[in-house]
Amino acid sequence: MAPRDIYTTAFDEDVQTTATDCPDCGGSIRQTGRETICEDCGRILENNHLDRGPDWGRSDDGETQKRTGAPLTPTRHDRGLSTEIGYKQDGNGNTLSSTKRRRLNRLRREQSRAQWQSKADRNLAYGLSEVRRVVASLGLADSIRDQACALFRRAQSEHLCRGRSLEAVAAASVYAIARCNGLGRSRTEVASSARCDQERLTTAYDAMNVELELPAQPTSAADRIPRLATDLEVPDQVRRRALALAQKARETGITISCRPSGVAAGCLYLAAERAEFCLSQRQIADIAGTSPNTLRNRRDELLELDTIV
Repeated sequence: MAPRDIYTTAFDEDVQTTATDCPDCGGSIRQTGRETICEDCGRILENNHLDRGPDWGRSDDGETQKRTGAPLTPTRHDRGLSTEIGYKQDGNGNTLSSTKRRRLNRLRREQSRAQWQSKADRNLAYGLSEVRRVVASLGLADSIRDQACALFRRAQSEHLCRGRSLEAVAAASVYAIARCNGLGRSRTEVASSARCDQERLTTAYDAMNVELELPAQPTSAADRIPRLATDLEVPDQVRRRALALAQKARETGITISCRPSGVAAGCLYLAAERAEFCLSQRQIADIAGTSPNTLRNRRDELLELDTIV
């Protein structure tokens, strides 16, 4: 039987280029990415081809996983490509001898000394750890953490850390990302979780906003109401009424030149008053970061609207 051609579309796919005769039955053979078999009798002629696919393993719970290491992450200075040296057990869980433990201690010491290529890498690692700490303290999502770490990297590459503390730049990165994503987190709240005061945070944020051209939108009262309503544990109907009041106030323009925290406190107090939900002015003002006098002024301006939702 004369050899016949078999056409393929790519290398190492299901079928490759040529076919010859089987030495047993004379049938045509087919070559796959892993072995060469006869299409008629099924004999395996070769099975020592390279497998260029992923390394698949099976975990203890029976789920198939790909053993290719952890994914790259912007939250580490080396993007997660670091080496971790164990302490008392090997990879199989066996206890190490005292000689091997002393050897691992020496290797761990040399590893810690050699992991920093420069002072900039050391500062980057410290800044990213500060970003992760502030994000965890505020209870923000992992996506906000990754974006804040990427922003801190960009700020360091643009030399915005010079003359400023790393804690302030890290806190400003978290505040900037929270503001760009429309999260109602004030500078006072971020500064309370950071290792710097609000003045340094504001200075670092202003520099980052100008130099990096951040897409930050002006903070509105509607952004502050959900957080404030959660802290006060108000019903959903009060929250919805307060959001509607904030939207109405923005449309009429009475929020111009007014702090969003004071407008949010006034909307929430008026909504709770209309829903007959007991909330004191002092309680709302303390959580919102404003004064009872400001709260009453914003409430009086809302009462002057023609239609109260």
